[in-house]
Amino acid sequence: MSIPTDVRTAARKFVATTSREALRLVREALGAEAIVLTNRALPDGVEIVAMAHGDVAEALEGATSAPALAPPIQPAPADTVLNELHSMRGMIEEQLASVVWNDKQRRDPVRGRLLRTLLGAGFSARLSKAMLERLPTGQSYAQGMAFARAELIRAVPVHEDEDALLAQGGVYALMGPTGVGKTTTTAKLAARCVMRFGADKLALVTTDSYRIGAYEQLRIYGQILDVPVYAVKDAADLHLVLQDLRDKHMVLIDTVGMSQRDRAVSDQIAMLCNSHRPVKRLLLLNATSHGDTLNEVVHAYRNGGGGNALAGCIFTKVDEATHPGALIDTVIRHRLPVHYISSGQKVPENLMLADRAQLVDSVFQPRRHNPLFVPAEIDLQDEPAGAASSAQVVQAQAETDRLRVQYQNLIRAMAHDAQELATAAGALAGAQIGFEAARRLWRQAADEDTGHKAVLQDLLLHARSEIAAGCETHVLALCGQVGLRSNEGVDAYECQGSLMLSDRSGLPLAAPNQWLSTAATAGGSAADAKRKPGMRQIPWLRGQDFGKPLVHLLSKLPGADFMVQWQAQGQQWLARAPGSTGVIDPRSGAARTLARMDWDFAPPHPVVFRGKPARQCEAQAEVVLRGAAVADAGDAAMPALRCVVTRVMDAQGRKVLAQGYLLTNIVVGVAAQQLAQWQAWAAEAEPCFRLIRQGVQQVGGIGEPGDPHMMKRLLIAGQVTTTVWRLLHAKGEWADRTRMLLNQLTGRPVRSSRPLTGNALYGGVGKLFLLLEALGTESTAPTRRSEAMAQHG
Repeated sequence: MSIPTDVRTAARKFVATTSREALRLVREALGAEAIVLTNRALPDGVEIVAMAHGDVAEALEGATSAPALAPPIQPAPADTVLNELHSMRGMIEEQLASVVWNDKQRRDPVRGRLLRTLLGAGFSARLSKAMLERLPTGQSYAQGMAFARAELIRAVPVHEDEDALLAQGGVYALMGPTGVGKTTTTAKLAARCVMRFGADKLALVTTDSYRIGAYEQLRIYGQILDVPVYAVKDAADLHLVLQDLRDKHMVLIDTVGMSQRDRAVSDQIAMLCNSHRPVKRLLLLNATSHGDTLNEVVHAYRNGGGGNALAGCIFTKVDEATHPGALIDTVIRHRLPVHYISSGQKVPENLMLADRAQLVDSVFQPRRHNPLFVPAEIDLQDEPAGAASSAQVVQAQAETDRLRVQYQNLIRAMAHDAQELATAAGALAGAQIGFEAARRLWRQAADEDTGHKAVLQDLLLHARSEIAAGCETHVLALCGQVGLRSNEGVDAYECQGSLMLSDRSGLPLAAPNQWLSTAATAGGSAADAKRKPGMRQIPWLRGQDFGKPLVHLLSKLPGADFMVQWQAQGQQWLARAPGSTGVIDPRSGAARTLARMDWDFAPPHPVVFRGKPARQCEAQAEVVLRGAAVADAGDAAMPALRCVVTRVMDAQGRKVLAQGYLLTNIVVGVAAQQLAQWQAWAAEAEPCFRLIRQGVQQVGGIGEPGDPHMMKRLLIAGQVTTTVWRLLHAKGEWADRTRMLLNQLTGRPVRSSRPLTGNALYGGVGKLFLLLEALGTESTAPTRRSEAMAQHG
């Protein structure tokens, strides 16, 4: 029996003014092999808690040779252990990335030089490395620069049609931090408008009542251009002024400048977005600002009320910038269209349309002076890029291996319940809830060599094996969708998917595919998805062979055109319908609503309704839709549908608690009670789609536009979600014990009054995967994958 050993008594604390000094003290006292347990900032410096490598070995020996009947020692706090594990795992990943990058530079030295060029121009390391990852090997420096230039020109968003912009007109508000050049840019833009369609169709408005002379400065520009200027001080004033200017083709608003960290920024945005007349916001970005500052500015100003996002941006003070690459980097990451470039004080000459090629070329113009704040190669006191020899790569790899050994030692010394983790993993693998498949997919999430097509093929094989073992006569396909956001929070997406439910238990067995689309700002695609449920999932599922007939479970009634189409294709579906649905009763030929039809209910049977005993009975009849429900069917004949009514009463059968209506094209072969049960399972499983959002975050987030592994992570998150959901609803002592362990791994206190949520359980499963990988625990649980491959070739 393995008894845990408390190793905290062997740890030592080191305090110094800087991290470097503290680490030096650790090395001097404990040696180069010392393990850092924790570190934190203090008011007067940094504190590091570390222990010698030999102490870990002694702790391990003591843990394995302790008496079997020794009293158990309380575990170290889970959050401390896991924080250290995450920290050490980050060190390993950083070291591995260094190995890969150094090896690439050794084989292709041009990459290092190109990277320094891009960083020197102001681009971020993330964007620069992402571009160079796609650079073909063996290119010269000139070819590499041409490749980077082409990539940047392709990626930078630019609003190129000024004619359409000015012809459309409207209200535009120029926003940005103090001193970015809003008033001057407003005057430049006003001059372009006057030259295009005359002064009588333009008006200027200022909300800047803070800066001395702000109104006077804009008024002088207005007098020169013969354009009226209005000053407003609050939202009510703005509402009245815009109401008076409703006949103006174009209104330009010069807003008050304030720091991006000022909380009043949100009030200013709300004032503009809540106006009765739509206000399009243009953000002014200072070309002389640091990249991190620009990123803060966009985050502060980008989102308005009611989804009113920024319409675009204007670059200012470009003539003063030394590293304009930060501007391009910012608009690429935030997908912010560039409308104009302001380069100088002259009105209106120094306001130009944004041109992709000119914008990118200006970044790489030769400078008259060497930069002081961008380190040259010699300043780095390192060998030139590409000079790293094979021996250095091998040495870096050895360092990575050493870190990994320390990582495993730390787990065995501190996470003393390693045997309990292995037992839990064995129980999960043997429970047939898809745990081994989920763990295998989890590994693929971090594998750069595995693409989404390989994952999709793996998911199909897994779905077939799960359906073969978990379904009786049918497989239930539940269609749903969930909103997602990119890692930076800029881009919104709609994820549409299908969960394959068991017709025995209603639990999700597989999530074979997901579909991702950019959420339309006007809500068009989202509205279409709600009006036409399953419009993307059902055609794809129709082309797959799952070995059993599919029944599509829909949250609302599909359009009549879909009903006719699916009937011709032999697609089976079951949908909830409101009681107000208009139908024709074939028995009498009368036109009625479902709620007003006469139903002959079968004898009731016991059920559980909202946690209490109840009784339920069903009735059914054949109906034909009429009225608005068939307006889009055209000349096609509507098929007769089967309506199933479920009525839930209290345990005494005296009070009706709920009544619902289902419509389906499954006329025979499935009992009404079974159809009602399927739809009840579908309602219970719908929250599973929301859990996918947590899964995406666990595997690294949805990423940013252009991420080649975006779809792979989404597919993996969908399938792992089914495992988490099945574990959440599993019964038995093993399930309770496993959920408690996973809850402890998240660091949440265990409370009987607070049930474990799906999100918390997902976090625990992710930490369990991390610990099992670190411990090298491999499962030998049987899998159905080989059986599925044999059945489907």
